[in-house]
Amino acid sequence: MHDVLPRLQAHRFPAIERERIDTLQLNLGYLCNLSCIHCHVNAGPRRKELMDRHTMELAFDVAARHGVKRFDLTGGSPEMNPHFRALVTEAIARGIHVMDRLNPTIMEEPGYEWVGSFLAEQRVEVVASLPCYSQSNVDEQRGDGVFESSIRALQQLNALGYGSDPGLPLNLVYNPNGAFLPPNQQKLEVDYKRLLQENFGIRFNALFALANMPIQRFGSWLVSKGKFDEYLLKLIDAHRDDNLPGVMCRSLLSVDYDGYVFDCDFNQMLRLSASDRPLHLRDLLQAEIPRKIAVAGHCFGCTAGQGSSCGGALAA
Repeated sequence: MHDVLPRLQAHRFPAIERERIDTLQLNLGYLCNLSCIHCHVNAGPRRKELMDRHTMELAFDVAARHGVKRFDLTGGSPEMNPHFRALVTEAIARGIHVMDRLNPTIMEEPGYEWVGSFLAEQRVEVVASLPCYSQSNVDEQRGDGVFESSIRALQQLNALGYGSDPGLPLNLVYNPNGAFLPPNQQKLEVDYKRLLQENFGIRFNALFALANMPIQRFGSWLVSKGKFDEYLLKLIDAHRDDNLPGVMCRSLLSVDYDGYVFDCDFNQMLRLSASDRPLHLRDLLQAEIPRKIAVAGHCFGCTAGQGSSCGGALAA
């Protein structure tokens, strides 16, 4: 794996500060049943890092102290953490809104048949990855059979009420399958909804178009193909200052499986901390939420073109 941080730090990004904290994005571990080329977490079936129950309890304590009302659960495949159901159940009981970043194929893995019904019972918001409506593009990016498995899982979620029940939102995530920016999110959403409905009877609420970040597995792939500098310059050239107010790090903190806190999931993967020393959840039981945000060249991935965040495009 190539170390891309020095290349990223060679490019200056506008200074920004955190305005508030609405969301704790909890990375429950890097274990996943897939190994996707664009994955900025470098997740896969052999990863063993998983958040333990004590760290989850610290997250609840931090949420209570700072008034956080939203947990954004990610991974890897967050459902593969053995404490996933206990975490979700307790969060819902505490009045915390839960979003699960679902890799739909996990629903067809042996031992995980419970995922769809559990999410529906707990009224969890689902953000499901489906990087294209084309089978060839999805299987190229994620592996043979992933598209068909994902379609079956989305159909199961629809049968449980997702995409039609207002309390069961189902959003899909698009990622480019190469070194280019996502197309216009609104136009792409129209195509997704039409083609998925016509071909598979699938309904969903919104599409999130996310740019690929030049870090971890995708960043290393760019380096090996001699495309890293070209792609990074493409992001820099497409930067728009009017996307800066909406970047996710202004209202979110990312927490790794060990409880260490970062400005976003991307900084977490780069081990790029805004403070002089590593910041842990237990520090936030006494300290205030940090305002400073650590930035480098990869941040242009969030402000290029229509912008990109965990909630999709920033610009209308």
